[in-house]
Amino acid sequence: MKSFVGIILFFFSVHLTKAQELFIHNESASNIPKGVLGIRLFGNSFNEIDIRRNMFALRWMYGVTPKLSFYLTTTFSNHHGANLPSDLITHRHSGSQTIYYPQQTQKGVTYPLSFNGFHLYTKYRFLTFDDANEHLRIAAFGQWSNVSNAHDEAEPNLLDDTKGYGGGLIVTYLIKRFAVSLTTGFTSPGDYSERVPLFSGSAATTNTTIEYGRSFEYNLSFGYLLYPKKYISYEQTNWNVYLELNGKSYETAVVSQDGSNLEVQTEGLTNGYYVEIHPGIQKVISSNLRIDLSAGTNILNTSYTRFYPIFMVSIQRYFYSLKRLK
Repeated sequence: MKSFVGIILFFFSVHLTKAQELFIHNESASNIPKGVLGIRLFGNSFNEIDIRRNMFALRWMYGVTPKLSFYLTTTFSNHHGANLPSDLITHRHSGSQTIYYPQQTQKGVTYPLSFNGFHLYTKYRFLTFDDANEHLRIAAFGQWSNVSNAHDEAEPNLLDDTKGYGGGLIVTYLIKRFAVSLTTGFTSPGDYSERVPLFSGSAATTNTTIEYGRSFEYNLSFGYLLYPKKYISYEQTNWNVYLELNGKSYETAVVSQDGSNLEVQTEGLTNGYYVEIHPGIQKVISSNLRIDLSAGTNILNTSYTRFYPIFMVSIQRYFYSLKRLK
């Protein structure tokens, strides 16, 4: 009997009371219950000229305490080559002087699917206000990545482009069938450096380094529970719809060759900002199996790291021990 009650309490506390804040692209301020393990498979895809760019990820999630959760993600993608483009650095002549500078980043080049690295994310919920049919929660998060790809754009992304660290705050408010969440944060990426021959067969080498600019993220997510209208059992299927606005601003990258800074003249390596919109739909089966689907595009400026529309799909499930729920 205690085990049965534990199962009911788990499902209702994890999903049924806040299904509409299981945002597709952004984390809410709520946490995974203590001792519960979650697994999420997700990926995104877009067309780049005549090439299909894909990213696949496996995420392990664990509730360490009722307020502290850890996520570990591994990713694979065909977004980068093993090295920077051979013609990334070009030159022009000014009188008798030769001026070297990075040129426009390459698009539509075929790259193999490769392993990117590990991304660690932790979230701590430090403030909670609960009332009947509503709550307000605030959490802090931090992230770290050892990804180090030959990324030839200024915009950093710790999941599959650049190594580094970041952090921020999440504020989530839920009332009845509606949820809204604001995520703000920063990313401080690491550098990428490579030493390659000056030309094919040459014993002499040249070292190119890209110092990616820091970024600031500002994401606003809305969620609404469409179905069921009234809960009868945890086995009911949930249907939720989402609208997420993801924004980012970032600094100009510093490109150097053999210790000398080069003049950045391409838009892909200079500072920028953009806002994207991602409508999505979600199905939660038996309060534990979650399937997400979304499609996104830009509404203000553009990201130079991808083309639009960009599609995302994911599937997620939790595993738990009854001993933890008693």
